[in-house]
Amino acid sequence: MKMNGMMQDRDEKERRLMKEGRKRYVHELGKQTASLSDWIEAAAGGEEPLAAGQRVYRIAHTIKGSAPMFELQRIGLLAGALDRIWQWTQDEGAGLSGGMVAAAECAAASAEASRPHLEELKLELEMYGRELELDEQYEHLYRQVSPQRDERLLVIDDDDAIRSYLAQRLALEGYEVDEAADVAAAQRLLRERTYHLVTLDLMMRPASGYELLEFMKEDPTLKWIPLMIVSARDDVQDKVRSFYLGADDFVAKPFHYEEMHARICSLLKRTRTFEQLAFRDPLTGVYNRRYFDHQIQVELDRIRRYPAPISLVFIDIDRFKSINDTHGHHVGDLVLQGLAHMLQHQLRSTDLLARFGGEEFVVVMPNTSGADAQKAVEAILALAHKEPVAQNEGESYRITFSAGVTEWRPGMTVEAWIAQSDDAMYDAKQHGRDQVVLRTGEDSAASGGTHAQQSSKKVLIADDDRILRSILIAKLKHLPVQFIEAEDGEQAYRSLLQQPVDLCLLDGVMPELDGYGLLERLQTSGQRPAEKILVLSGRSREEDMNRGLQLGANAFMHKPFSMVELEVKVRELLNL
Repeated sequence: MKMNGMMQDRDEKERRLMKEGRKRYVHELGKQTASLSDWIEAAAGGEEPLAAGQRVYRIAHTIKGSAPMFELQRIGLLAGALDRIWQWTQDEGAGLSGGMVAAAECAAASAEASRPHLEELKLELEMYGRELELDEQYEHLYRQVSPQRDERLLVIDDDDAIRSYLAQRLALEGYEVDEAADVAAAQRLLRERTYHLVTLDLMMRPASGYELLEFMKEDPTLKWIPLMIVSARDDVQDKVRSFYLGADDFVAKPFHYEEMHARICSLLKRTRTFEQLAFRDPLTGVYNRRYFDHQIQVELDRIRRYPAPISLVFIDIDRFKSINDTHGHHVGDLVLQGLAHMLQHQLRSTDLLARFGGEEFVVVMPNTSGADAQKAVEAILALAHKEPVAQNEGESYRITFSAGVTEWRPGMTVEAWIAQSDDAMYDAKQHGRDQVVLRTGEDSAASGGTHAQQSSKKVLIADDDRILRSILIAKLKHLPVQFIEAEDGEQAYRSLLQQPVDLCLLDGVMPELDGYGLLERLQTSGQRPAEKILVLSGRSREEDMNRGLQLGANAFMHKPFSMVELEVKVRELLNL
């Protein structure tokens, strides 16, 4: 293994030396070709055709010998043709018999014969120059698609020599590589570890690669892994069947490693890009709610097969709205990014961090009990006390957060698991914020239905349009919320004082007291009986929107609005 590595290092050095040498040679060859063209024309019609022809010969002869050294065989052949055409200039007495007239005629004829070869040489030189440019672009691209941290590949092949060779070459590129000689070994590794790409030989024994291909594409935890088929059979039917079964690429043996590596790089880069667009929160760069919803089920499926503790953590930044109101939303965004960065660096690589919505983050911690998860998050909270999460224009911003932790128990649904963690975080808020609350099974049993009621959000719909209120309730009733109605601003104000709500859908224009008047009254009294406020207005003037936001509204939508967009906004404001 060590000897092979040394040989590969030596080959790589030789390759780089050849590349640099060829680059310099092609540059010089451009100058020689220009001189060659000038002297051919001078020989064709100049005063000293023999001397010009001799210069042509010397340049062509030099190129004929040097070009093949840099693997430019075609240029060497063309230069050899020119060498033969002008060979007569090297004969003793060339140009003497018949005098200058004969030399001029020979030179003119040789120049005429040389021009097609010279044009071909120029085209070849242009092509090689373009190849060098593309090669440099490839090197730049290669650096861009070089292995990311912890990218792991699985090479599956029953041919020991090919499997070992491919695994070693990929390891030298910087990947973490595992090997499997049969389907059973591959299945075991796929269950135990996470892979970013798999190469699979079709023709294996005792089970064929098709069995593993079907196994992967039927498993929800494995079907998204990029899969490259590597087969000795370059058969169209094999390719068609493989692609129908979910393969992402097909490479026939014998393969060129450089081509295969380029295909691997392309697949991995495409996967990273897709993940970034589909599964990443654009502001913080951590996973988004969509990915969390998928992956939490994947983790639970894994736990059911291989029992182990796993915990869920809800994290919510304390008094985040006051940060936005006091310092502006751009600072709020910096705080979100800063906390996400702190969490990423303090959590393990096996933990899943996602932005759940607004200022709320969620963490899935495999192989971690509830008590251990609580300790880990408390350590991050202690760090947040010491270090600012963001800086802007010389000012540092510190935050605290409230967190709820729940360990999964057999039989618990995902919805119940999420609800209990959310309840625990709510308890942390209710008991002074800036703390981590662990919710155990005993807590839930003792509390009876209290937490179930807490997880159901209260929504006040304040609008004088009775039909619109009924439509809103009908469209949103599938959400875990309790609805309260108010026909005007006065009724809404009294209702809010009697029972605070999680969200108020507030019409901007109503009789008695309009939505803006209600916001002003709440702001003047210093009360905030609605956690979030969404203003719905038939007027889309910018000053109305700004006025509502300045008076404490969290969001603004103007009528008529899309019910789909409204539900998205309600879910976001309620963190559903």
